[in-house]
Amino acid sequence: MANDQDIFARLKRDHEDHRELLDKMADTTGESEERKKLLEQFTKEVKSHAAAEEQALYSTMLRKPPTTDETRHSVAEHHELNEALNDLAATDMSSSDWMTKFKQLDHDYRHHINEEEEDHFPDFEKYLTDDDRDHMQSVFDRRKEEEMAEAEVTPEKKEDAKE
Repeated sequence: MANDQDIFARLKRDHEDHRELLDKMADTTGESEERKKLLEQFTKEVKSHAAAEEQALYSTMLRKPPTTDETRHSVAEHHELNEALNDLAATDMSSSDWMTKFKQLDHDYRHHINEEEEDHFPDFEKYLTDDDRDHMQSVFDRRKEEEMAEAEVTPEKKEDAKE
Protein backbone atom coordinates (compact mmCIF):
# COMPACT_ATOMS: atom_id res chain seq x y z
CA MET A 1 0.00 0.00 0.00
CA ALA A 2 1.20 3.45 -0.86
CA ASN A 3 0.40 5.00 2.51
CA ASP A 4 -1.74 4.68 5.61
CA GLN A 5 -4.59 6.52 3.88
CA ASP A 6 -4.83 4.08 0.97
CA ILE A 7 -7.67 4.83 -1.44
CA PHE A 8 -9.31 1.44 -0.91
CA ALA A 9 -9.26 1.75 2.88
CA ARG A 10 -10.76 5.23 2.52
CA LEU A 11 -13.56 3.99 0.25
CA LYS A 12 -14.31 1.09 2.59
CA ARG A 13 -14.52 3.49 5.54
CA ASP A 14 -17.16 5.47 3.66
CA HIS A 15 -19.01 2.25 2.86
CA GLU A 16 -19.11 1.36 6.56
CA ASP A 17 -20.56 4.79 7.34
CA HIS A 18 -23.18 4.22 4.63
CA ARG A 19 -24.12 0.82 6.07
CA GLU A 20 -24.62 2.42 9.49
CA LEU A 21 -26.88 5.12 8.00
CA LEU A 22 -28.93 2.46 6.20
CA ASP A 23 -29.32 0.52 9.46
CA LYS A 24 -30.47 3.67 11.27
CA MET A 25 -32.94 4.56 8.51
CA ALA A 26 -34.40 1.04 8.59
CA ASP A 27 -35.27 1.61 12.25
CA THR A 28 -37.27 4.79 11.58
CA THR A 29 -41.01 5.03 11.02
CA GLY A 30 -43.34 7.35 9.18
CA GLU A 31 -42.54 10.90 8.26
CA SER A 32 -40.33 11.51 11.29
CA GLU A 33 -37.68 14.22 11.52
CA GLU A 34 -35.11 11.49 12.13
CA ARG A 35 -36.01 9.71 8.88
CA LYS A 36 -35.86 12.98 6.93
CA LYS A 37 -32.50 13.87 8.46
CA LEU A 38 -31.02 10.41 7.85
CA LEU A 39 -32.26 10.29 4.25
CA GLU A 40 -30.73 13.70 3.57
CA GLN A 41 -27.43 12.71 5.20
CA PHE A 42 -27.29 9.36 3.39
CA THR A 43 -28.17 10.94 0.04
CA LYS A 44 -25.52 13.64 0.31
CA GLU A 45 -22.89 11.19 1.54
CA VAL A 46 -23.56 8.64 -1.19
CA LYS A 47 -23.86 11.15 -4.03
CA SER A 48 -20.62 12.90 -3.05
CA HIS A 49 -18.85 9.57 -2.49
CA ALA A 50 -19.96 8.19 -5.86
CA ALA A 51 -18.96 11.31 -7.78
CA ALA A 52 -15.55 11.47 -6.10
CA GLU A 53 -15.04 7.72 -6.56
CA GLU A 54 -15.77 8.04 -10.28
CA GLN A 55 -13.37 10.96 -10.66
CA ALA A 56 -10.56 9.44 -8.59
CA LEU A 57 -10.76 5.66 -8.92
CA TYR A 58 -12.88 4.89 -11.95
CA SER A 59 -11.30 7.45 -14.26
CA THR A 60 -7.96 5.77 -13.53
CA MET A 61 -9.32 2.24 -13.95
CA LEU A 62 -10.92 3.06 -17.31
CA ARG A 63 -7.40 3.62 -18.63
CA LYS A 64 -6.43 0.08 -17.68
CA PRO A 65 -8.01 -2.31 -20.24
CA PRO A 66 -8.29 -5.36 -17.94
CA THR A 67 -10.63 -3.42 -15.61
CA THR A 68 -12.75 -1.50 -18.12
CA ASP A 69 -15.83 -3.76 -17.92
CA GLU A 70 -15.87 -3.81 -14.10
CA THR A 71 -15.47 -0.05 -14.05
CA ARG A 72 -18.32 0.58 -16.47
CA HIS A 73 -20.53 -1.77 -14.47
CA SER A 74 -19.90 0.15 -11.24
CA VAL A 75 -20.47 3.55 -12.85
CA ALA A 76 -23.78 2.30 -14.29
CA GLU A 77 -24.81 1.14 -10.81
CA HIS A 78 -23.97 4.62 -9.46
CA HIS A 79 -26.42 6.10 -11.97
CA GLU A 80 -29.12 3.60 -10.97
CA LEU A 81 -28.54 4.37 -7.29
CA ASN A 82 -28.83 8.10 -7.93
CA GLU A 83 -32.21 7.53 -9.61
CA ALA A 84 -33.36 5.32 -6.72
CA LEU A 85 -32.34 7.98 -4.16
CA ASN A 86 -34.22 10.67 -6.08
CA ASP A 87 -37.28 8.42 -6.36
CA LEU A 88 -37.20 7.62 -2.64
CA ALA A 89 -36.97 11.33 -1.80
CA ALA A 90 -40.05 11.96 -3.96
CA THR A 91 -42.08 9.26 -2.18
CA ASP A 92 -44.34 9.99 0.80
CA MET A 93 -42.30 8.86 3.81
CA SER A 94 -45.40 7.75 5.69
CA SER A 95 -46.50 5.37 2.90
CA SER A 96 -45.73 1.67 2.71
CA ASP A 97 -44.35 2.41 -0.76
CA TRP A 98 -41.50 4.38 0.85
CA MET A 99 -40.38 1.40 2.93
CA THR A 100 -40.66 -0.92 -0.08
CA LYS A 101 -38.45 1.40 -2.13
CA PHE A 102 -36.06 1.88 0.79
CA LYS A 103 -35.63 -1.88 1.22
CA GLN A 104 -34.86 -2.27 -2.49
CA LEU A 105 -32.36 0.60 -2.38
CA ASP A 106 -30.78 -0.88 0.77
CA HIS A 107 -30.43 -4.27 -0.93
CA ASP A 108 -29.07 -2.84 -4.18
CA TYR A 109 -26.60 -0.51 -2.47
CA ARG A 110 -25.24 -3.19 -0.15
CA HIS A 111 -24.85 -5.50 -3.14
CA HIS A 112 -22.97 -2.74 -4.99
CA ILE A 113 -20.52 -1.92 -2.19
CA ASN A 114 -19.96 -5.59 -1.34
CA GLU A 115 -19.18 -6.26 -5.00
CA GLU A 116 -16.74 -3.35 -5.04
CA GLU A 117 -15.00 -4.46 -1.85
CA GLU A 118 -14.90 -8.19 -2.53
CA ASP A 119 -14.40 -8.32 -6.31
CA HIS A 120 -13.48 -5.01 -7.91
CA PHE A 121 -11.05 -3.46 -5.43
CA PRO A 122 -8.84 -6.57 -5.13
CA ASP A 123 -8.77 -6.82 -8.93
CA PHE A 124 -8.01 -3.12 -9.37
CA GLU A 125 -5.12 -3.29 -6.89
CA LYS A 126 -3.21 -5.56 -9.28
CA TYR A 127 -2.94 -2.79 -11.86
CA LEU A 128 -2.04 0.23 -9.73
CA THR A 129 1.28 1.81 -8.92
CA ASP A 130 1.98 3.67 -5.69
CA ASP A 131 1.81 6.89 -7.70
CA ASP A 132 -1.66 5.89 -8.98
CA ARG A 133 -2.81 5.28 -5.41
CA ASP A 134 -1.42 8.54 -4.08
CA HIS A 135 -2.98 10.48 -6.94
CA MET A 136 -6.36 8.78 -6.50
CA GLN A 137 -6.36 9.43 -2.75
CA SER A 138 -5.60 13.10 -3.28
CA VAL A 139 -8.27 13.47 -5.96
CA PHE A 140 -10.85 11.56 -3.91
CA ASP A 141 -10.38 13.64 -0.76
CA ARG A 142 -10.51 16.94 -2.67
CA ARG A 143 -13.45 15.97 -4.88
CA LYS A 144 -15.49 14.44 -2.06
CA GLU A 145 -15.26 17.69 -0.10
CA GLU A 146 -16.25 19.70 -3.18
CA GLU A 147 -19.06 17.31 -4.11
CA MET A 148 -20.38 17.26 -0.53
CA ALA A 149 -20.71 21.04 -0.60
CA GLU A 150 -22.82 20.75 -3.78
CA ALA A 151 -24.76 17.55 -3.01
CA GLU A 152 -28.49 17.85 -2.52
CA VAL A 153 -31.60 15.78 -2.21
CA THR A 154 -33.43 15.97 -5.54
CA PRO A 155 -36.88 14.38 -5.33
CA GLU A 156 -37.78 12.93 -8.72
CA LYS A 157 -39.96 9.94 -9.45
CA LYS A 158 -38.29 7.31 -11.63
CA GLU A 159 -40.98 7.61 -14.28
CA ASP A 160 -40.34 11.38 -14.47
CA ALA A 161 -36.59 10.84 -14.79
CA LYS A 162 -37.06 8.93 -18.05
CA GLU A 163 -38.61 11.90 -19.87
